[in-house]
Parts: sequence; structure tokens; C-alpha cells
Amino acid sequence: MSETQTLPLFERFPELRDRTGHISFALLPTPLECHRGDELGLRCRHLMIKRDDLSGAPYGGNKVRKLEFLLGDARKNGATGVLTFGVAGSNHALATSIYARAAGLQCHSMLTRQSNAAYVRRNLLAGLHSGAHLHACDSEESARRLAARIAESAARDGEMLTAIPGGGSSALGCLGFVNAGLELAEQVRTGTMPVPDTIYIALGTVGTAAGLMVGLRLAGLDTRIVAVRVVREDIATPARFRRLASGVREFVGGPADAGVELPEIRHEFLGAGYARFTPAGVAAMESARQLAGLKLEGTYTGKSFAAMLSDLGSGRLEDQNVLFWNTYNSRPLACEATALDYHQLPDPFHYYFESPLQELDPEA
Repeated sequence: MSETQTLPLFERFPELRDRTGHISFALLPTPLECHRGDELGLRCRHLMIKRDDLSGAPYGGNKVRKLEFLLGDARKNGATGVLTFGVAGSNHALATSIYARAAGLQCHSMLTRQSNAAYVRRNLLAGLHSGAHLHACDSEESARRLAARIAESAARDGEMLTAIPGGGSSALGCLGFVNAGLELAEQVRTGTMPVPDTIYIALGTVGTAAGLMVGLRLAGLDTRIVAVRVVREDIATPARFRRLASGVREFVGGPADAGVELPEIRHEFLGAGYARFTPAGVAAMESARQLAGLKLEGTYTGKSFAAMLSDLGSGRLEDQNVLFWNTYNSRPLACEATALDYHQLPDPFHYYFESPLQELDPEA
């Protein structure tokens, strides 16, 4: 952990370093790979891959960029811990627990129910191993009420807990992906990579796509973003995107609505719901492994890769430079974490170890 890393964002807006209390967790810039489309048998000029799966150690993925700002701000403001929200197998909750510990902060994760999958089991055990307090909640509303009670109890003991929204999606968290957009532009300018015409990315709590859009536009790139919805429609809304994008533009001192448009939002790859694997998504996971050696999963990146493959197959991306933003962690979890006895978890989480995995889970 370092507090001295120079980011393209800080070079562009140097006052933000002191304003945010940023902590450097991420290994930046993340690699940018470029493959000729014809060599992969794909109907595009180039397929580029942004390897945010390698964004951090011991844990990568898109959340690390956001947590540099969110945890840094919490520590700067005197917090002794954080509370955050997600489902039982939330990658965000796990990343928060790992990096909160690195920052010397305790972590409380409010976790609601989800469809069972092998990664849920691993993430729960890894969260326990990181020292997080895992709280099973019946609903999002009950999670908010419990978080408020925990924060009030901590305050009576002289401690301060700061809330981090699900997915780390706030204007502050979005700064991590404003930097990612500037980072990508810098990599393109200094390397032999072409400017991407289209970027494919999973759309969950919206902060990743909103921050990236702002960063690209600040960098002078008119690259189109195709955001593949993988959550309920009331979560990934255009209104939330506009609110976050406007908030982050105000944060960096630019006009709140200048040059920030909505991405193309794709709905048809969600399937039966959040964390429900789809045949197209599972097939895309295997295609990604064969084409580029990528490790994807069925909740976010498998579905977004499936959307890109569909568009490649239709000829929609003919002669384009296409970029897939891999937001999934590919670092192996610690063996001592996944070897823990699940009975050490709070009783409601035992369900995920004692019930079958969903049918399409490759590990079922």
C-alpha cells in the first residue's frame, strides 16, 4: 500500500490528491492487450482487452480502482471502519473487506440473498478470512436498517463507521474510472494500440461505466461504450448514470453536463435475473478462455463478453477496433481462505454450502 502513486487523474487535476485522501492499492496501469481480429477469426479489425482482472494483489477486478478513493476518504475523515452492501457472493464486498484491512479499517458487509454458485462459497470464505463482519440480511431495506444500528452502536463506543454504497458507485468512487479512461488514452498514445471504437463493459451499479465515460471524454476520445446490463432494471437506470456522471464532473471541476452522454445499454443478455447464469454467458466464458486466456464468470463478465461476441458475429463491428474491459478478478484466492470450515460463517450463509449450485454453473 502506497500513498505516492502518480495517476493521470492527479496530473490533470492535482488538487484532487489532497481532497480525496487517495490510497494506492492498485497496480496501474493495468495491461492493455491487442489482437488482430482476423488472427482470432473475429469480424473486427482488432480485439483489445483491458486487463483490470490484474488491477491489484492479492485481489483484482474493477472495485480496486474505486476503493482507492473510498477507503482513502474514510481514513482521511477519521473513520475506524466501513459498512458496505451487496449480495452474499458480492465481489465488491469481498474487495472492500480485503482492502479495508490493508488500510487498517474494520469492515461490515451487509449481504442479501442470491442464486447459488461456486463463487459465492469462495467469496464468503475469503471475506471471513479477511476479518470482515458478515451480516445476512433479508432485503436491501433491512440491510440499510442494520447498517444504521451498527454505526450507532459503534459511535457510542467512540468509533466512526463510514458507509460505502453497493458496488462502490458514488461520485467519489467514480474517480477511479475517470482515471481509468485517462489511463487508457495514455496507453493508446504511447503504445502501438489503435483508439478503440467501441468498449464493452458489464453494467451493474453503473459507477464503472459512468466514471469511464467521463474519463474518455476528458481525454478527448469519442469511443462508444456498450454497457451490458446484468442487474435489475431499477438499479442500472439512465437517471443513475446521469447523476453519477454529473456528480463526478462537478467533483473534478468541469461542467456538470458537458460532453457526457448515455452509453448504449443492452438488456437482452441478462437472462432470468442477476447472478442467474445463461447458456450464452457460459459459452462466452469458454470462448474468452480459448481466444485470449481470460478467466470470466457467469454473473457479469460472461454476459458482457456474450454481447460482444453476438455483435461480432452479426457483422456490426466489422472493421472496428473493439475493446473488452475485463472487470473480474483473476487472482487466486488464498488457499487458507477457501479451506476454512463454512460452519464458522453466520448460520444463514450455510445455505450456500448445503444447497445445490445452479444448473448452468460450470462447477456444478
